[in-house]
Amino acid sequence: MEVFGTLGTLVLAAIVLFFFLLLFRKDSSRYSKMPPGPTPLPFVGNMLQLNPRVLHERIMKLQETYGPVMTVYLSWKPVVFLLGFQAVQEALVEQADVFAGRHVSQLIMKLTGDYGLVQSTGERWKQLRRFSITTLRDYGMGKRTIEEWIQEEARHLTEEFRKTKGAPCDPNIFLSQAVSNVICSIVFGQRFDYQDEDFAKLLCLIDANMRLISSPVAMLYSVFPILMKLFPGYLNKMIRNVNEMKQFTLSMIEKHKATLVSDSPRDFIDSFLIKMKEESDNPSTEFNFENLHISVLNLFTAGTETTSTTMRYGLLIFIKYPHIQENIQKEIDTVIGRDRAPAMQDRRKMPYTDAVVHEIQRFIDLIPLNVLHKTTKDTTLRGYFIPAGTIIAPMLHSVLYDKTKWATPHSFNPNHFLDENGCFKMNPAFMPFSTGKRLCVGEGLAKMELFLFFTTLLQNFSFRSTEDPANITLLPDSTSFFRRPQPYTFMAMPR
Repeated sequence: MEVFGTLGTLVLAAIVLFFFLLLFRKDSSRYSKMPPGPTPLPFVGNMLQLNPRVLHERIMKLQETYGPVMTVYLSWKPVVFLLGFQAVQEALVEQADVFAGRHVSQLIMKLTGDYGLVQSTGERWKQLRRFSITTLRDYGMGKRTIEEWIQEEARHLTEEFRKTKGAPCDPNIFLSQAVSNVICSIVFGQRFDYQDEDFAKLLCLIDANMRLISSPVAMLYSVFPILMKLFPGYLNKMIRNVNEMKQFTLSMIEKHKATLVSDSPRDFIDSFLIKMKEESDNPSTEFNFENLHISVLNLFTAGTETTSTTMRYGLLIFIKYPHIQENIQKEIDTVIGRDRAPAMQDRRKMPYTDAVVHEIQRFIDLIPLNVLHKTTKDTTLRGYFIPAGTIIAPMLHSVLYDKTKWATPHSFNPNHFLDENGCFKMNPAFMPFSTGKRLCVGEGLAKMELFLFFTTLLQNFSFRSTEDPANITLLPDSTSFFRRPQPYTFMAMPR
């Protein structure tokens, strides 16, 4: 019996090894040419060598051994990581179409599916992206109308801070409301009062879900989908939150359908509904209700959370380094003065302010791993073979902190964007919005918001810490997917 037990164990081990080799190598001649990387273990891949809380740091450490293009197995899935400006540029720009696919994890599939602007790929993504870029431009992205909306919202935000009368306050909810209202103006055709309870609840749902999605548990869900069945608590919370957000966006879409005037679109939803009517007889159209619903959700959530978090991080940097906000205020007083609102035309005359805004985006490293890509066909990169359908991680952290492109990558340094004459200069490694075909659709809008909100706030207030600035930490509250500053309070002192 003991012999049979030992034999059974050996047979089981052989079967496991067989399937492991089958799973990881399939066609050895095909996969042996893939980029190098650490040897994976059965089922878990290289996960034991990684840490979901600081995954990007572990990947950077592996780069020292395997180079800037390497294969790491997250469970049984090979993921090709691209590290450093040059490798990311070669893939996403020089082979833009090949690396423009989108990997959608089973976690995201359960939450929103592969519909909408962010998660889609192939023809669906091409149609939705083309439409979204055109529509946002039509509604003034980069033009006067959007600028006026932001200026108006900046005035509302200023009033909210003024109501604090210099008492300590948490800027989180104010910033989320202001940024979200800009998106609401574009997508829904209206803004919401800061005291609107439904609006406040919606922003809390977005905040809660970003915390859940940025958690190590969510990353483990994506790597080991079986965990969603074994430990569904986090998943159920995310689904409940997403469903509540969907109810809000659904109600807005239904209101638009009831009041739609086909030759007079008011906003993004109207334009999409009109496009749906125009393409109703086209069997290959992607302009359907599900893509509308998820695209609206994408624009609303991503547009709210990314820019508001960047602003929250920026204000934290200002109170830690008071001399930086003082230098910006000197430039504001010289170029704009106190009697009119800042405008985008002022930016070219304010190189220091422009440099600080860019350095905030570089330094905070908002999405260090980037959103995962996927190859659309077989290709080679730096002599390595990468099959079609391979998951690609063009790591933004490695570009924004590339030692060959930034003088002091780990320090906050506005001089990264200033030349020897104090004039603004762009650095090609500035990629907080990614690059290539999957460049963030809202890049222009976000840049406009950051400049106008920051300059309006610093025109009206000096921000002071409630503690010794030396004790303020800029380390993020979460680091796996989406980096957020640790909670803080400050005092908005009228100038």
